Amino acid sequence: MTIYGYTRVSTLKQVNEGESLETQKRQIIGYADSRGWNLSCENIFVEKGVSGGVEFNSRPEGEKLLQVLQAGDILVIPKLDRAFRSTRDAMNVLHFLKENEISVHSLDMGEVTGSGVGAIIFTILSAFADFEKDRIASRIKEVKQRRKADGYFVGGRRAFGFNIVDGRLVFNEEEQKLIKKMKQMVKRGNTLTEVHRWLNHDQGISLAYSSMRVALLK
Repeated sequence: MTIYGYTRVSTLKQVNEGESLETQKRQIIGYADSRGWNLSCENIFVEKGVSGGVEFNSRPEGEKLLQVLQAGDILVIPKLDRAFRSTRDAMNVLHFLKENEISVHSLDMGEVTGSGVGAIIFTILSAFADFEKDRIASRIKEVKQRRKADGYFVGGRRAFGFNIVDGRLVFNEEEQKLIKKMKQMVKRGNTLTEVHRWLNHDQGISLAYSSMRVALLK
C-alpha cells in the first residue's frame, strides 16, 4: 500500500507565491500522520496553474497520478474543489478508483470511496461544486453582455464594419460604406450570394458569408 497526495492551484499568482500549495501539503501530510500513514513529499502530485474546469485525467499531474496508482493505494486530497469542479468528472474518476480498489480520502469528509456517509456527502458536494462553476460562468457571461451593450469589445473576431480602439468598437468608415452598399443591393433584389460574390470578387474583401450576413443585420 502506497499513500499519495494531490494538490492544485489554479492561478499563476498562487503558484509563484506558493502559500496555498504549501498549506495544502501540510494539511494532507498531517491527515496521513493522524492515521499512521507514511506520506512522503515525493508522492504528492502538485498541479500548478491548472483550472479546476479541466478534467482530472487531462491535467499533467492528474494523468501521471492515475497511471501510478495501484490496487490498495490511498489517495489524499485537501478538499473536493481542489480535485474536481464537474460532477461528471468527479463521479467518473471516483468510479474508476473504486473499481481499481484505490481509496480516496479528503480532509473534510474522510473516505469518499466507500458506501457510507462520506460517499453520500461527496456526491452532494460534487453537485454543489458543479453548480458554483456554472454560476461563475453565468456571471461572466452577464458581464460580457453588459460590456458589449455599452460598446466594448468582449473578445472573438472583430466585426466587419468596426475597429477596436481602447477596448471599444468604433465605426470603420470604409467598411461601413460597403455595408451600406450591400444593403442597397439587397433592397434592389440581389441575393445574398450575389452580394457576397460582389464583395469578395469585385471589391477584393475576403469575408465569410456568415460574417457578411451578421454585418447586414446590424
